[in-house]
Parts: sequence; C-alpha cells; structure tokens
Amino acid sequence: MAERWIRPACIALLALAWLLDLVTPQLFVAAILLNGPIAMSSLTLDWRFTRLLVVLALVADVTAGYANGMHDHHWEAIAVADRAIAAFSFLLVGGLSIATQRSAARAGELSARQDRAARERSVRRAIEAVRSSINPELVKRAIVREARRSLGVDVALLYVFEPSIDEPTTYSAADSPDVDVSATRPPAEIMSLLSRIAEHGEGIGSLTETDALGRLRLATFGAQSAIAAPLVEHETTFGVLILLRRETAFEPHYEEGLAAFADQCAIALAQANVFAQLGERNDELASANVALRERGDVIRDIVYALSHDLRTPLAAARLTTQQALDGAYGPLPAGYHEILERTLASNDELQRLAETLLLVSRYESGDFSTHREPVDLAALARDVVRELEPLWKGKHVEVTVDALEPAIVLAEEREMRRAIVNLLANAITWTPAQRHILVGVRTVAGTARVVIDDDGYGVPESERAQLFERIGRPASRQGAGSGLGLYLVRRIAESHGGSVAFAPRADGGSTFTLSLPLEPARVPA
Repeated sequence: MAERWIRPACIALLALAWLLDLVTPQLFVAAILLNGPIAMSSLTLDWRFTRLLVVLALVADVTAGYANGMHDHHWEAIAVADRAIAAFSFLLVGGLSIATQRSAARAGELSARQDRAARERSVRRAIEAVRSSINPELVKRAIVREARRSLGVDVALLYVFEPSIDEPTTYSAADSPDVDVSATRPPAEIMSLLSRIAEHGEGIGSLTETDALGRLRLATFGAQSAIAAPLVEHETTFGVLILLRRETAFEPHYEEGLAAFADQCAIALAQANVFAQLGERNDELASANVALRERGDVIRDIVYALSHDLRTPLAAARLTTQQALDGAYGPLPAGYHEILERTLASNDELQRLAETLLLVSRYESGDFSTHREPVDLAALARDVVRELEPLWKGKHVEVTVDALEPAIVLAEEREMRRAIVNLLANAITWTPAQRHILVGVRTVAGTARVVIDDDGYGVPESERAQLFERIGRPASRQGAGSGLGLYLVRRIAESHGGSVAFAPRADGGSTFTLSLPLEPARVPA
C-alpha cells in the first residue's frame, strides 16, 4: 500500500525544493535538495520515473538559477559553478538510482526464478508421491496431503464427484497430518462454485473480494485468499481442488505450478479408476471361470459315471446274447441268428463308446494312468483284429495283418489297445464292402509304428486339419460315432511320448500311423 504514494511524494518534494530554491539567495543554491526525490524514486523500481525526475531537476535547477540572477540583476560566478555541480550531482544520483533499480530487479527475478524452481521441485516430488499408488482412495488422500505440503497453503480441499456432482465427497488436509473425509454436502455457495467449474469446464481461478459472492465464499472457508483447480482428464471431471491461505495472498505465476500438479493428479485418478475397474472385472472373470470349472466338473463326472456304469449292463447283455447264439437256451429259428449277431455287434459298439467316453473324461480331468509296462504292439494289433472280426466280417471288408516281428514299447496296455481299436474301427466304418484294410506293425529308427491302411472313402481335405481335435462331427460324417475316437487316439499317443498322423492315399483311401518310442532296451545301438 505504501508504494503507491512514492511517486506523488517524489513529485511534491521536487516541487518544494524548486520553490525553496526560487526564494533563497543566489549563492545559497538550494537546488542540491533536488537529489532527495531522485534518490527516493529508486524505491519505485521504475527507472523511467527516475529519469523523468532527473530531467525535471535539471529544468528546476536552470530555471531557479535564471530567476535568482534576474532578481539580483547579475549572476554570481560561484553560484553558476555550484549549480553546474548540482546538475552533475543530479545525473550522478539518478544514474546510481537507476543502476540500483536494475540490480534490484535482477535480484528479484533471480529470487523469483529460484522460488519457482524450488516450487517446481516440490511439485514434482508431490506428483511422484500421488502417482505412487493405484488405489483410488489412497490417491485422493495423497492429493490433498501433498498439495498442502508442496504448494505452500494452509488448507487443501478436494471435492470428488462420486457418484455425482450433487453428492461430492470432501477430502481435507489442514493442521493435522491426517486427511479428513466427509460425505456431508458442502454449503450452497460452495456447491454453486463446484457446479460452475464442473459443468462449464472453467480452468484455474482465484476467489477474490471484488464481489459479494467471492467475499461470502472466502468467509465460508475462513481464508484471506483461495484458488480452485479442476481435475480433468479426457473431458472427465473427477473433482475440484481448492487451496486456502488464511493470511497471505498467492504469488504471481502461482497458477503455473498448480496447473501442472492438477493435471498429473487427474491422470493419477484416471489410472487408479482404470485399475480398480480392471480389478473388478478380473474378479468377475475369476468367478465366471470358477463357475465354468464347476460346471465342467459336473459334466465330466456325469460322463464318467454314465460310461462307467454302462459297462456292467452291456457286458451282461453281450454274455446273454452270446449264450443264445451258442444254443444255451435251446435251438433258435434260422432268422434269429442274424438278428442276434447284429445285436452283438451293436452291443460291442456301445461298449467301445462307453470305454472311449470313460477315457476321454479321465484325460480331460488329468486323471490318466501313468503306469507303464512292456507291450508288444504286434501281438496287440493281432488281438484287436480278432476282437473286431465280427464287425469287419459283418461289413464284408477284408482285414489282413502284417505284424510278424515284435515291437515292444513301454505303455499302459489297456489304453494302447483302445487306441488301436479306435483306429481300426474308424477304418472299418469308412471302408465300403468288398474293400481291403491292412494293419501293419514295423520298427523304424527306434520307433514302433502301427499303420492302418485302407482303400475306403478317405477324408475330405477341408476336414483334415481338425481330424484329431475334440470337436463335433464334420458334416460329411454325421451319424458315424461320437467324434471322439481319433481325439482319444491323439491324447493316448501324446501321453506315451508318441504321435498319430494321417496321410491320404493316391487312390482315395487313408493311412493312419500311430508312432511310439521303442522300449530303450530294444533300441539298436
């Protein structure tokens, strides 16, 4: 407040010294007093004003000397010399005042830069502290705590618009190191400020006493000065940060540091909300996965129980049918033999399906056997051909075996039998009457191979890529089994360290090859 009176005081002192110089004798040279307002002008830190005073002082010195000489009707040489010295002193004092002003300005600018740099460092540390967490609640508390600590305010208030602008949550940091949280609705004059900032997208603004509403808001906050900054990220306003000072005003350019702090706080809130939403979705997905696993376990258990329980009645039905065919219940009419043979074949097919479902459910649950013992694939292939003889003879298909030399592998015999049965049954199904199937077993470079070669219908090219996958039956194979037989063959082969492959024949048939490593003791050196 005192600085505004410096300029009028300098002008008044200059005029007073000039008047005094006019009424004093010529040799008195009161013009030396004009140095006073020139020196005082340095307090204004305005070198242009000081230069103006120097010019006015020179004019006053000349006019006063001229007036004194005219009054005495002559000019004293000493008085003229003194006035020249006084004029020189005006220039000297004015120059020193201007130099002092410029030095003070440079010192002020340097101090301002240092203060700004210190504030920027403090803001950077505050931003790092705010962004160190991805928990939304911790981020909100860190915002008000770090704002008060780093931005040099007495009170920091954060109004968060969750769930809506009409129901903000207030976070405040004042004299206590703890952050207070309140869900109480702010006063009407504060709510109007928050709504205006959020709805109209206003930037950083200071609350002043120039209007009645501003004075009312400052009185509500109990502060001399306040400044508000919205926290906005991607056109979403998360809340409003209000900083209060009880006794001092905010420095020039204060908004620059606050703007950087507010922007980073908005980003931190946005990221924390994203992580919170991702966490909720992960929990939902985890719950859904648990439900799917439970549902899958139930289905697997049903399939397991069904296929397991089917084996006993199927075995009993097969025994009864076979006994009837063997005449255990007396002679049968000629037409009954064919019917019973078909019944027996269908029973065997159901038995194989039950075994397949049982093994698939075990493999899907990871409950497959790890027992391994030496198994001769050549002998096993011959047994499978004999086991399925009613099936291929009933279709009038010729099956020959080329398995003279032993092919010993380490395997679970029952599962390996199931794999060969599935491969041969698949070939029988897709080979028309009067055609031929060759079952060969050979050893090549430490590997035992079961090759089933048929001259049947073959496999369409569009279905070959998914031939060994657990999928629904292709359109060309509707009504031809469960679609799990070849999938189970692949799972059995892979669990034994082997593989299964398909190759088309030039004449339209198919070649399926089951490859397994030979027993280490049987591998040639």
